[in-house]
Order: sequence, then structure tokens, then C-alpha cells
Amino acid sequence: MNEHDIYEAIENIDNNILKRSERTKKPWWIGLTAAALVIAIGLGTVFNSGQNPVVTTAYAISEANYPKMAKYPDENSPTFHDDYDKWWESIKEQERETDYKNGVQPFVEQTAQQFLSDTEQNKVYSPLNVYMALAMLAEITGSDSRQQILDLLSSDSIESLRAQANDIWNTHYMNDGATTSILASSLWLDDGVKFNQQVMDILAKNYYASSYKGDMSSSEFNEVFKAWLSEQTGGLLDDQIEGIKFTPDTIMALATTIYFRSKWYQEFEDTKADVFHGATSDTTCKFMNASKTGNYFWGNNFSATYHLLDNYGGTMYFILPDEGVGVDELLKDKEVMDFIFSQKDWENEWENKKEIIINLSVPKFDITSQIDLQKGLENLGVTDVFDSEKSDFSPVTDMKNTYIGKAQHDVRFAIDEKGVTAAAYTVMLKCGSGPPPDDEIDFVLDRPFLFTIISDDGLPLFIGVVNQL
Repeated sequence: MNEHDIYEAIENIDNNILKRSERTKKPWWIGLTAAALVIAIGLGTVFNSGQNPVVTTAYAISEANYPKMAKYPDENSPTFHDDYDKWWESIKEQERETDYKNGVQPFVEQTAQQFLSDTEQNKVYSPLNVYMALAMLAEITGSDSRQQILDLLSSDSIESLRAQANDIWNTHYMNDGATTSILASSLWLDDGVKFNQQVMDILAKNYYASSYKGDMSSSEFNEVFKAWLSEQTGGLLDDQIEGIKFTPDTIMALATTIYFRSKWYQEFEDTKADVFHGATSDTTCKFMNASKTGNYFWGNNFSATYHLLDNYGGTMYFILPDEGVGVDELLKDKEVMDFIFSQKDWENEWENKKEIIINLSVPKFDITSQIDLQKGLENLGVTDVFDSEKSDFSPVTDMKNTYIGKAQHDVRFAIDEKGVTAAAYTVMLKCGSGPPPDDEIDFVLDRPFLFTIISDDGLPLFIGVVNQL
């Protein structure tokens, strides 16, 4: 008996499971995706970098308690039905009914354009990673410093932002041994900082953020901090993390991460060398090929298709600009963002789509990206936290003249035949724009393109630009 048969045999099963059964026929793998944002706040300096927390009990002020999830069941186990029921119940417990998607979309539209455009280099950005960091930053700031963040996050109060961030965290939390999706957060304070315990408790309860205190000038505390970052990003960004050092002026650091792992539903089995026509030069690289029946999408300036991830992993979309249209133009095109946010209830509701045989050809890539967030955030109206005379961190400390001196977002993202591997930290085919032929189409990503990982609730975990290989 295969797994699809088992699903159909289970009585009273939710209809959504039947829709999803095709994604769960194979054992898990795919890839790792991770992002981290760290904001270090000092008397003039701040650094940004960034499943369960590293052992830091010696320094803990307040520690987050993650939900317990049932393990994904083994279909060969004699207790499969009971195990499946327990697993499904733990999935349902993480779901939230609120419509936070509408609140996040304006933020993603504005920030993706700011952080990904105007370059010939490869860039990757994790919107939810940066969103959670900014939400926590709003919790530890006051007056105009807080209001500027609330405005960017389209929230009318810190209470509504807190509730939305909590919904986002829970909906995207998966840790069942088959798929991993964890938004981790932490706040690190120097021994000399008098802190507000109530704020630490709010962060732990609503953001699942742990807080730690120690001597930020000591190498030991710095190493514990880096070990925490490494753990949250699956070791994928260790080279970048190794360079993070607190300065004597650092009094506080805020870190958020996202760690994600799943697998392709259909692995790529045919890999051949071909030419990628990059933004600056042509290169020969390996292209992964797969033929499947799926949806082809189109808009005024782009075409798109997808490759499914298994077991609640979501979907990876590939968005190809039309000939003569640059990637930057797509980032500024609201229609593209509307397409990215058109997935609902595991189904993309974009009007211009057609089910067809798609011969997909995707280059293998392993790219790293480093984005300085400060200029982009200032362009979007978040300015006071970078100004020592205007910044207000009074909710968490009474120390004056503190400000963020650096906000940096580092990402590593890779795909191969089996899946996706990505990590990030913030230190804070030839087709046209029209309906396809009746039978099949070649979708060849052999020139600059956009990609995004969309969770099953329709939010982008990662958005990236491949300009050069």
C-alpha cells in the first residue's frame, strides 16, 4: 500500500490533506534555508548578523519554550494511523486564523525593491527574518524610533504588531523531523546594562526570544553568541559569523534567524552543462532538468513556474523576465509582487495560468549575499535608531546615546538535484508574457531571474536574484 492509499483509507481526514498527499510520498530531505539578523546596540555602535537555542544557561535571563511537535510518521510503522493523527493535530495547533498576510505584503514590496535592486550581483533576502528583527526592535525602542518601525511594518500599535509577529512565528514553525522551519530570536546584553525584565518576558512569550547577559567585552561571551548564530543557521554561514566581534562600546545585540529544511517533491534527475547568459558575462554551468505537468504563469513582463517542496515545505517559484526586461524592472513592478502573494490555501490563484507539460531547466547554484540594510531602512523612513541624538531605547534600558551603527543581512542559498540549502543572517525559457502553447513548453532559466520560497500560507521566506553564475 502506498502513502496515497493510506491517506484515502483514514476516516474523516481533512480534505486539505488529500490535496497535499502528493507532496508526501517520498522520505524527507531537501534543503536547508536559514537567515539571521543581529543588531548590536552600543554607545555608538551596533552590529547586525544572525532550532532550539544553544546551551547558554549560564547567561540566561529569560528563555523561550518552543512548542512540542509530534514526529512525522513512518508509513511502514504498525502505529502509522495513530502517529499520523498525533502529527496532524500538532500541525493544526500551530495554525492561526488571522489575516497577517495583508499586513506583511506592503513591507515585502518596499523592502525587496530596496535590498535587491540596483546591482549586477546575486542577492538573496529573507523578508520574515528582517520583519521579526524589526518587530523586536520596535519592542525595545520608544517614541519616534518605535513609530518609524511601526509605520514600515504597517502596524497601528505595538500590541497589534506583537500579535501579528506571534501568528507569523507559530504558523511557520515546523520541527517534525521531516521539515524544519524555525524563526529563532535572542537579545544579548552587557553586564553593565540595567534592563527591564518585563520587556524580556514579552520577547520570550510573543517572539519566542531568549535573553542573555554577560561581559560583552569578553571573548567567551562573544564565542557563545557566535555559537548561537551558527546553530540557528545550520553552520552554513560560519565563515561570515567568525568575523563578528563585539567592540568595547557594544552594550546590546539583537539576533533573529530563520532555519528551514525540506525536500523537493520531485528530484531533478537529468543534469547537463549549458551556458548561463549572466548580467556581466556568459558562463558554462550545470543545469538541472525535469519534465512535469504543472502550472505556467504569465504577466505583462514575466513568466513563471514552480517546483514543489515536500511535506509542508512550501513551493519554490522561478520568475523569468521577458526578453529585454531587466530583473530590477520586475522588482519595481507591483504585478510581480501581487503574483508572489497570490498563493492561498496551497493553490496559486493567479488568473493568467495554464496547466501544461513544462520542461524545466534550472541552473545549480550556491550563492552568498551580503546586504547593508541601513541605507535601505533609512530610505524607508527608519532613521532615528541610527542617530545617537534621536534614538530611544528607553523601554529596555536607561542608557543614553545608544544607536545602531551597522545593519547587515548575510545569506547563503544553494539548490541542487535534491533540494535547497540556504542560510542568512542580518547583522539587522525562453518564454514571453502570454499564454503558452497547448501541449508543452521549455522553461529555461539561462539568464538573470528571480526566485522565491513561498510557505504554504503564502508568505515569502526568501526572495532572491540570480544575476551571474
